[in-house]
Amino acid sequence: MPFPTLNIGVLAHVDAGKTSLTERLLFDNGAVARLGSVDEGSTRTDSGELERERGITIRSAVAAFRVGRRQVNLVDTPGHPDFVAEVERALSVLDAAVLVVSAVEGVQAQTRVLMRSLRAARLPTLLFVNKIDRAGARPEALLADIRARLTPTAVPLTTVTDPGTRGARALARSLADPAVRAEVGQALAERDDALLARLVDDRPPSAGELSALLAGAVSAGRAHPVLAGSALTGEGVGALTEALTAWVGLPEAGDSAAPSGTVFAVERTGEGEKVAYLRLFEGRLRARRRVTFRRREPDGARGEFTGRISRLEVVAPDGWSVGRGETPLRAGEIGRLHGLPGVRIGDRLGDPPRSDARTRFAPPSLETVVRPASPALRTALHAALTALADEDPLIRTRTARDGTLSVLLHGAVQREVLGERLRRDFGVEAVFSPVTPVYFERPAGVGTSLTELRKRGPNDFWATVGLRVEPLAAGEGLRFERRVEWGALPRAFHLAVEEAVRHTLRQGLRGWEVTDCLVTLYRVGWHSPNSVAADFRGLTPVVLMRALREAGTRVYEPCQSVELEIPSDTLHTVAGRLATVGGRVLDSAERGDSWLLTTEVPTRLVPELVAALPELTKGEGAHWSRPEGDRLVRGTPPSRQRFTGDPLDYREYLRYLSLGPAAYEEG
Repeated sequence: MPFPTLNIGVLAHVDAGKTSLTERLLFDNGAVARLGSVDEGSTRTDSGELERERGITIRSAVAAFRVGRRQVNLVDTPGHPDFVAEVERALSVLDAAVLVVSAVEGVQAQTRVLMRSLRAARLPTLLFVNKIDRAGARPEALLADIRARLTPTAVPLTTVTDPGTRGARALARSLADPAVRAEVGQALAERDDALLARLVDDRPPSAGELSALLAGAVSAGRAHPVLAGSALTGEGVGALTEALTAWVGLPEAGDSAAPSGTVFAVERTGEGEKVAYLRLFEGRLRARRRVTFRRREPDGARGEFTGRISRLEVVAPDGWSVGRGETPLRAGEIGRLHGLPGVRIGDRLGDPPRSDARTRFAPPSLETVVRPASPALRTALHAALTALADEDPLIRTRTARDGTLSVLLHGAVQREVLGERLRRDFGVEAVFSPVTPVYFERPAGVGTSLTELRKRGPNDFWATVGLRVEPLAAGEGLRFERRVEWGALPRAFHLAVEEAVRHTLRQGLRGWEVTDCLVTLYRVGWHSPNSVAADFRGLTPVVLMRALREAGTRVYEPCQSVELEIPSDTLHTVAGRLATVGGRVLDSAERGDSWLLTTEVPTRLVPELVAALPELTKGEGAHWSRPEGDRLVRGTPPSRQRFTGDPLDYREYLRYLSLGPAAYEEG
């Protein structure tokens, strides 16, 4: 009889001890015989060579242990902000999460980003205050900070004695204690009006009633138990294990339903074979079964991929068990699928319950140009970057007219890792330019364009296309609609128009991607038997860009939310420098002899601010930043070189189509 499965994500800001906690949970529960070390590079989840060398998690990894009659799958996620896309994908397959906070460093900007996303997803979340035995640990002050900056419904289930020493202990708090019941009741009443009324009427719940209320609030993501301990010594980790089984319920899963699941990670074996990590929500899967996955591209386009599973592995405490047709992957479990060369991260099998969850993290806002160290490796570099994009669809490559490649990234650390992977995994030495911000365009108004069917020369098109462009609200992305019947065109022609629209808007009037835009196809026409899909694919960019020119676009630049903790006597100096880099103070709070400023700064100017901070604050300032928001570019907006022929220059565009991309670049 299979064990019921609970999938738990372990999340944290970098260096909070997330991977060490994962290793401790596996060791204490008998899944590994030896406790791995991040410093020694011997942990089970950080198995990649780069991860071991750098001491950071780069890709999500899965390991399992058993508690009683329940199996817990731990999904260890990256902590560095540059790999936030990995965290985003893991959220879609989790049943609950443990958010690790260092008792020394406290709540960081990345911690707040993660907690906000966990709350938006309504995932049951426990907080683990790690490193209580380290010098500088401040668990009591940190609890107040957690309530102020992460969640007001933090419920402490342990008390720490002798913090900051080797003798630090995490003692369990019992609901049988009236003082504990009062504190827990007040925390739950923050989001429970009925409970608040009882407390006001002096009718507090009993220990049993409060326990049931807490369990319900945790499962709904409305309350967050806080436990403390040390992953290094194991103190408090047993209580965390008990809390995972006590306060997080098992998800409902239909074993007899049609299979549905989500691919949340893809890796390659030493032989280059793709292996897909799938969380199955419903049904069963066996090896040798033919499956169809659906996907959504970064630009919103939809597609699908069909293949046959050659081998299937199910995660278990002793590693990955191999199923050769007889042992199925069951609902709730995580498996590794082999034999699917076209599979990609984010692909969906069937109709997973969380398949429509929106991206909670900002897309990459930086770009770098990549060149091979040797011109002879140009083709190999392009193939390698295409392969890596399968692992992270947000890494989007584009080829400029001069043949150079650019890649979207979250930060400089990700660029370094990408370079190392190109060298080690693909044998390609690459040279990267400094990262630069990625601007984008939004329509400024409404524009329409119509080109009637005609065929007067060898380069005209047997097609009629009419398009309207109009702006959408910020954050809505690109939407394509038809105001014509499907039967007005063959299906292939309809698909060619939509595909061309999405591809064309990757570079607007100034070369930047166009977003928050509604494109409506309002008129079509074709001529049988002369019209082919290529006519619509070729004509659509011309019509679309003319409509976009009529609408006009505005260029926006990405911003970062930068938190600054500075001494009080440097406030005016820092505020002055903020003004010089175009920063805006969004919020401020005085904390003793220091100030905490939440600011918005253009991404391109953040390095300048960070470099000046030590001198401005006499070496006492601290900062945390994350991508968030955007701002209209004032003055003359920047432009970017096009990587295709310009549809607004009709003669040049026809030349591009006739020559093809490669010959056009050389010409």
